[in-house]
Amino acid sequence: MFSLGSWLPALPGLAWGWALLDVLLQGLVGACAVSVLCSLLKVYLYIQCVNNPERQAEKAAIAAQWPLLELLHVLVLTGVLALVGSRVAALVVLEFSLRAVSTILSLGKGAHSSQLYLLCQYSLGCGVSCGLSFLLEGAPHRSWNLALAAGLAGLLALHARRLARHVCTLYELHSRAQYCGVCILLLAAGHGIPRLLRNALALTFAVADLAAVELINRDFLSTGEAVRFWTPLTICYTLLVVYMQEESRQSTGRGVVLRTVMVRMGGLFILLLTVGRWTDILHVFVSLLGELWCLLRSGILLESC
Repeated sequence: MFSLGSWLPALPGLAWGWALLDVLLQGLVGACAVSVLCSLLKVYLYIQCVNNPERQAEKAAIAAQWPLLELLHVLVLTGVLALVGSRVAALVVLEFSLRAVSTILSLGKGAHSSQLYLLCQYSLGCGVSCGLSFLLEGAPHRSWNLALAAGLAGLLALHARRLARHVCTLYELHSRAQYCGVCILLLAAGHGIPRLLRNALALTFAVADLAAVELINRDFLSTGEAVRFWTPLTICYTLLVVYMQEESRQSTGRGVVLRTVMVRMGGLFILLLTVGRWTDILHVFVSLLGELWCLLRSGILLESC
């Protein structure tokens, strides 16, 4: 594998240092993708609250800006995604994909698609990280490619945050006066943001699922080993999806969301105790922190959904 470090003399620990840089850049790209998702969803929900006189309290809560907390969120999520191993990240991606398909199929029964966008934050970060790890495996100048991807992702996340800040500050004034092109565009086409997010997420998770299956299967030396892993995994994930669907029908709110996170990670922990490695157990706890961090940070948006 060629990377930025391949151009430098071989020194003790140098390869380890460049490998650490690569995983940090992968985590940064994933964190920026989550930031873009949250910013666009904030824009959509704020516009919905502006058009509804009964949701003025929610509008004020969404408009509360904490730029330093947003930067802290990206930095913490970058560290979490860099620490999570590829196996556990791949399992998180596959679990969410199964849960998303089940939720989409039950939309006619009262499920909320807007909430699903927020619930996929950590899974999206893992998916982007898995996809980059798979697509750039063995690529010449891997570190340069990741640095370019991180730069583009950071630029996109910055513009998305600026858009959300602009909308939360000036949308009401500009939409009435109709002299701001951005606000006029959102006034006319803001309802299409969920469709844009749905298409982008569908493409991202399609690539991430393929990458996740490949990353998991490459650790098996025979078909028997793969069957012994995938069989309990499929049963565990199916039971988790059924449980979460029943839980969402019986109650709603942030409490049930946090409870399902604990159940999901608990199920993954028990599964990996039998078919995983000790490093996977550690990565499950890191993933739990990442899930809770994303959900706690977006509590206002969850309530608005």
